[in-house]
Parts: sequence; C-alpha cells; structure tokens
Amino acid sequence: MTAQDQSPVDAQAAGDRLPDPRSLIEDTDWGALEHAYGPAQDTPLRLLQLLAEEPEVQAEAMGLLDMSVLHQESLYSATAPAALFIAAILDDPRTLARHESCFPWDDRSRPLRATLLEWLGQVADSAVHDERTGADDGNDPAATAAVRAVLGPVCDAVTAHLLAPDPAVREAALGAVTMLLEAPDLAGRTVSTTRILRNLLAESTDRRERAATVLTIGAWGADTTELLTDPDPAVRACAALAPGCIGNPQATQVILHALLEPATVESWLPEPTAADPWAADPLPQIEGRLRHALLAAAIERTDDFEELLAVAVACVPLCSNLTVGDDWGPLLAAAFPSGYRPEVELTAAQHRFLSALVDRDVCWRYTHLIASWFHDIGLPPDRDAIKVLLGNTWQRPTPPRA
Repeated sequence: MTAQDQSPVDAQAAGDRLPDPRSLIEDTDWGALEHAYGPAQDTPLRLLQLLAEEPEVQAEAMGLLDMSVLHQESLYSATAPAALFIAAILDDPRTLARHESCFPWDDRSRPLRATLLEWLGQVADSAVHDERTGADDGNDPAATAAVRAVLGPVCDAVTAHLLAPDPAVREAALGAVTMLLEAPDLAGRTVSTTRILRNLLAESTDRRERAATVLTIGAWGADTTELLTDPDPAVRACAALAPGCIGNPQATQVILHALLEPATVESWLPEPTAADPWAADPLPQIEGRLRHALLAAAIERTDDFEELLAVAVACVPLCSNLTVGDDWGPLLAAAFPSGYRPEVELTAAQHRFLSALVDRDVCWRYTHLIASWFHDIGLPPDRDAIKVLLGNTWQRPTPPRA
C-alpha cells in the first residue's frame, strides 16, 4: 500500500475498540444468529470474501451481505457483528480494489471501501429510524439494540476516512458519518467531526464535496457565516441555508441573489441523470433539489412578497404542474398569505406573479395536480378564470432585472 492510500486521519485502530476481524469471525456463534433468510452460517464466508483478491468476488459478497443482513434496510441479529467486521477491515488495502457496483441500480465504479462505508451508513440509518421519523421501523428491538451498541466503534472507523485521498471514499464517509451522528448516543461527536470537516473545506477544490460539507456542518449547528463570502456561489448558498443563518440578512440576500438565476443554480451541482431527468443525486441535509431548498428558505426568511417578487418571476420558467409542490405552489401561498378576497384589488406584486404563471403553459396541464393550492388560497384553479381575474391588463410579463 502506498503512502497515498493511507488515510491522513489517525484513528488509532478505531480507538482500540474494534475487535480483530479474524477473532470476530471465529468467536461469534453465527449459527445462533439470523439474517433475512434464516440462520446466518453463511455470513462469515461472505464477510471473508470481502477481502478476496478478485474484485468480482468482493462485489458479489457485498451484494449477498446486503440482501441478507440488511435486507430492505431491516436489521437482524447477524447485522451487528457483520457491521463490526466491516468497520474493522476498512483500513485493509484489499478494500481499495475498484469494481462496478453489485447493485443493478448503481452504475458507479469505485473502491470497495466506499461501498462498505456507504453500507455502514445505511445500517446506522436503519438503527435510528424511529428517532428520525417517529415511526416504527418494524425491526426486532433486540437487533436494533445490538446494532446501536456498536455504532460508537463503527463511527470511529468511519470518521477516519473523512480525509481519505480518494474522493469517492471521502464522499461515502461523509454520508455514513451523517447517518451515524443521528444516533442520540453519538450526537456529542459533531463538534470534533466538524473540526475535521473544516480541514476538508479548506483543502478541497471540488464544488460538490465542499457544498455537501457545508450543508452537513451547518445542519449540525456550526457557524457558517464566514462562508457567505466564499468565492464559490454554490458554497455561499449552501452556507446560507444553515439554520444558524436564519435571521442573518446577509445570508438571506445570498439566497435571493442566487435565485434570480435559478437555471444557474441547477447547473452548479447537476442533479438530473441522463436516464431520468427527474432523478437527483441528493446532497446531504436536503430533500430534493438545491434550488427548491433555497426557495423554501427564501420564502421562510422574508416577510413581504414584494421582496420575493423578482425571485418568484425568475423561477416561473422552470415551473410546471409537476413541480407545484416545490416552487410555484409555495410562492403562490406566499403571495396570498391571507388568501384571495374578490373585494380586495390585487397588489402589483400579486398581479405580476399571476401574469407570469398564466403565461407558462406547462403549469396548467392536468389541473388536478395544482387545484389544492388554488383552493387553499381561494383562487380558481383555471387558467382562463385567472386571466379574467387579471382583467384586460394581463399581458406577457417581462423578466425582472437582476
């Protein structure tokens, strides 16, 4: 293994808390444990195959482990020792072997180490599902408790790769750590982990990586105000999204300025895929597209629709009936915070926004998708009716000046 293959973070062998992988295999009564298909006697072989010399054997073993000990994100009595083994082998040079994913929905080619890190994050996510969603995940409480009992050493092992040389490994480690630190027992580690990620911010030149890092530490409560003047507009916008920037006028202006050119925001961190233009490669801490997250923040942080008008009109060319829940529906609600009353004349801002919407054909297809937004406000969900409401003054709107 070359010096470049080494992670620059000294994990001290995961704090000497992880068991020796070979001992874990030999000392665990796998026949007494279960996975999705019954007794887990086959699990040790699959785990050892992760260290095979042939990448295709590693990939197949990873796929079989995912299907058995984390089947459909469910936890079993074999899951905790399997996760411990995988955490314990993360530093093994054989996990640097690159191969195509064993999962048919994943077309990436990357080191096995990245796949293992991502898998450990999924284990943690399943273990904290109840706290995160407030819903019963259906897992055996004993299996969940066993997994949660090992998340500490697993987290130590994963954190050691946040500054790994390979960007795919760093990305997977960041995603896994984000899920791990949602466990209540690990929440206190966010401060020390943030210090590591600030080093990554200072050293990285990759836009997506820096944006993901800012979103993560911001969600943890870190101060991101110094990044509101970052040279990269995507990083500035992600810094402005941090909860700590709510009420910060500079952050609000960063968001509003970015949204004056929503197509540019879409180009910062390309999210659609060639196979599915609506599918997204999600950023951490964001549901859906960055543009929609910025728009939601803009609506939340402004009190007067006049302040939002330029952004609202600029966003309309990207709107459709399919996006109503993420962009023009919330904007419509912001334009009519007290609802529409026929006896009250439309404000200039309301008139301008409705005129822009009327001019956008794809917003009015299959109106059952948009009807509830209009009904909630008291407006008719009908394009011709809105034109009548606008009166003879309706005309194709001109875009706002930036």
